[in-house]
Amino acid sequence: MFLDLRKKILFCTIGIMSVLTIAACGDDKGITTSGTDEVPVDTTDNSNKYDLVWSEDFNYEGYPDPDKWNFEIGASGWGNNELQYYTDRLENASVGDGVLTITAREENYQGANYTSARMITYENGHYWQYGRVEARIKLPEGQGIWPAFWMLGKNIFEGTTWPATGEIDILEMIGGGENDSILHGTAHWEEGGEHTYQGGSLTHSEKLSQDFHVYAIEWDDQQIKWFFDGEQYYSLSIQSSSMSEFDGPFFILLNVAVGGRWPGNPDETTQFPQTMEVDYVHVYQK
Repeated sequence: MFLDLRKKILFCTIGIMSVLTIAACGDDKGITTSGTDEVPVDTTDNSNKYDLVWSEDFNYEGYPDPDKWNFEIGASGWGNNELQYYTDRLENASVGDGVLTITAREENYQGANYTSARMITYENGHYWQYGRVEARIKLPEGQGIWPAFWMLGKNIFEGTTWPATGEIDILEMIGGGENDSILHGTAHWEEGGEHTYQGGSLTHSEKLSQDFHVYAIEWDDQQIKWFFDGEQYYSLSIQSSSMSEFDGPFFILLNVAVGGRWPGNPDETTQFPQTMEVDYVHVYQK
């Protein structure tokens, strides 16, 4: 999500699990992939193996808690050619009725035609190495809409440049048509001086904007596993020495982008405003 050079995802393995279609990403032109993708075998929610160490349940009203969240402010998505201007306004991020709502709006603001919000947990020491990270989210929809729940290595604020920081996309969706039902989970890192990524995708039986769902990873020094509503749909070995980025602390990000290299721009079918509603964000560790 931070600097996404993907133009397409090639699906190399496809299977059916209940009403879910699962796809693992393969090579993309100009991008190297490595690591081990595996057929999921553990399809249970294992959060009971962990202790809750950080939680945001949005049980308040108004501005997002500044002790837990900061805002990244600016245009273009820092390399993604996105169309929104990220703000810290209540119009773009507010808490009420027990949920955080991030709202993408079509409006002229600071030279951009859209606004939205991008929130991070980096300040006040909110970053973690390993564990289970999950959120219950109701997604937006529509061509050019790109919501994400993800993590970056905290060393991005300490002089390390992306992708050597590492990135774990717990959830991404690029909206429009059938894409409104497809979620993506991906890891990004640097290998041999090149941006490298690998991940999996899952197609739900209905639009992900229709209801809340739980999106999660479980991450240790051996692998990262991705879950949707308690069912594992992808795993990636991170034992390679070239994947040392994942052996450090990461912080959490929530945002809704508009446009960009991967989703393309909104079109006449895209309706605004679009909202991502977040019921909670939890971090568990052993």
